[in-house]
Amino acid sequence: MAGMATHVITGAGSGIGAAVARRLHARGDELVLHARDAGRAKELAAEFPGASTLVGDLSDPDKLSWAFGHQSLPSRVDSLLHIAGVVDLGPVGELTPKAWHHQLNVNLIAPAELTRHFLPQLRAAQGHVVFVNSGAGLSAHADWSAYAASKHGLKALADALRQEEHGNGVRVTSVYPGRTASAMQVKVHQQEGKEYDASRWIDPESVATTILMALDLPRDAEVNDLTVRPGR
Repeated sequence: MAGMATHVITGAGSGIGAAVARRLHARGDELVLHARDAGRAKELAAEFPGASTLVGDLSDPDKLSWAFGHQSLPSRVDSLLHIAGVVDLGPVGELTPKAWHHQLNVNLIAPAELTRHFLPQLRAAQGHVVFVNSGAGLSAHADWSAYAASKHGLKALADALRQEEHGNGVRVTSVYPGRTASAMQVKVHQQEGKEYDASRWIDPESVATTILMALDLPRDAEVNDLTVRPGR
């Protein structure tokens, strides 16, 4: 992605999202960082001087359109990076509708709604949409049903979007990281009742490297699906 580009990023506050935002910020690109509320937006603006913020609650995607209607959206979007996510483990026999709705809203419906809003700018820039999925988006295991369902749905969203927008020059990439050393992984280990050892898992910076590779690839090629697994 040659020259200064504008990137809209969800999940820039921690983990993979923060690593990607730091790398793009360091090279001088323009950042539009999504935040769930005004307080979080203020924190992100302080962490990334010069970045713009966009406030909206991903857990309530029905209200995103209203929220964006009261803010200034970027006129140009070179990439839309869906990195935010939530996870709540539990067997099917115990997961409540609330747990299902929360994960489906944040992990699937909100990315679809954000993409809908920014498609005109992405088309104009012949931009790139990156969905940070999960290994759970390819294979579901016991206690992971709701999260895996949301991530399987995210794969379907990405695959359909890629076919729909190919003629408009919009590239679409799904990245499937394995377990990554992050706040989410700490929560997963707590839910699993296991001891957390960050050294066993992928460094977020390594996943960020793969995302930037996909973004910076020359226009003659496109990464559709990229799986990243722990190397240890």
